[in-house]
Amino acid sequence: MLNKKHFKKMAFVALLTTSFAACKKDNTDPEPEIPATAGKEFKYLRVLVADELSNKLSQIDPFSAKVTTYDAKYPMANLYGTAGGRYAAVLYGAQNLVEVFDSGLSTHVDHIDVENEPKWTAITATGAKPTHFKTAGKESLIFNDAEGTLSLGVETDFNTAGAKFKVINAGLLPHHGAMANFDNGTIAVTSTATAGTSPNRVLIIDKTGKRIHESNLQVGAIHGNATDGGNAVFGAFTSAAATAGGVLVVKSTGEQRLIPNPEGFGAFRLGSIYYAESADKFIGFVATKGAYLVDIKADKITPIYAGTDVFQCKVDYAGKNLLVLTLDGKLRVYDLTTAKLVKEGSVIATVTSTETYKPVLEATSRFAYIALPSTGEVAQIDLTDFSKVIKHKVSSRPVKLALFGFESNAGHND
Repeated sequence: MLNKKHFKKMAFVALLTTSFAACKKDNTDPEPEIPATAGKEFKYLRVLVADELSNKLSQIDPFSAKVTTYDAKYPMANLYGTAGGRYAAVLYGAQNLVEVFDSGLSTHVDHIDVENEPKWTAITATGAKPTHFKTAGKESLIFNDAEGTLSLGVETDFNTAGAKFKVINAGLLPHHGAMANFDNGTIAVTSTATAGTSPNRVLIIDKTGKRIHESNLQVGAIHGNATDGGNAVFGAFTSAAATAGGVLVVKSTGEQRLIPNPEGFGAFRLGSIYYAESADKFIGFVATKGAYLVDIKADKITPIYAGTDVFQCKVDYAGKNLLVLTLDGKLRVYDLTTAKLVKEGSVIATVTSTETYKPVLEATSRFAYIALPSTGEVAQIDLTDFSKVIKHKVSSRPVKLALFGFESNAGHND
């Protein structure tokens, strides 16, 4: 029989054991929570895809892996996200038509609102052969090659019934032109002395078409341009002889100068010019020579990747990194602050240089997106681990790609 003293002793031991177990449990660090967004794209980022043969437009929501298709007017549309993030311009160059697609997302700085379901907006543009597209603030500009005019659209008009892009006629002859928006409201635009020939000058106009600054420097065969708001940079040959190239820098004040290509560069022109906003850098690209940093402060052009095998070269969505895709299927990522290579590796199969429609590249800070015409897919490649790939089936022959929306996970109720 247990006496009272023995019973109390057992009870004390039991209490001590329980207390120790409780203390041990309380002092154990909790398992770290894995965020629901880990390893995923930003919730409010969208990918728009156009097909070579079908008039179906595909929108990918990478966060949910949802693909939705919409009826476009024609196949082979050129796609461009607007500076405001909400919209994407859809250019049908051969059909003389521009439409605008609405993601339904709007930014309020600290969060994103879903205003409506994705849809076509009401606005259109009908300039002849719309080709080059530029965007700044709430405005979108299109150069109409077959008539030498510009079309100007403002986001506040996009969902107004019957709205049209405004036509800007500066008396330019038809040509394969390009333009750039300045922060002061003026526009740098190319011109030519003979209709249908490559432009060789740049002038500055206002939004009525009035000429503010005439060209004071003639170059050869301008193509490709970008702006930081105060300077516009155009790829060009130095003269009509096209034996050497460089970039034409045009300031919003009207000043112009030419920065020559590096010595020994040869008879090549940087036909694509990009501006990386976060890094505040200009980049020039031509497939036959590679990607180059254009320093307009030092008036110098230096190589980032010098090679003849590049077929895609893009600045990421935030304007911080440069991505280069080569024919061997290798992707290279460069930090534009330092121009240093931060990652490289094979991501797709080898590409034949003679293919008419090669894979198309765009990227956010988290993923690279590559449209693959041969498989009808868009490959979403994790930029921290190239072996992690999600493939989105979109259409039979995806050949055009654009990003729009926002690099944000913060919704109205988050």
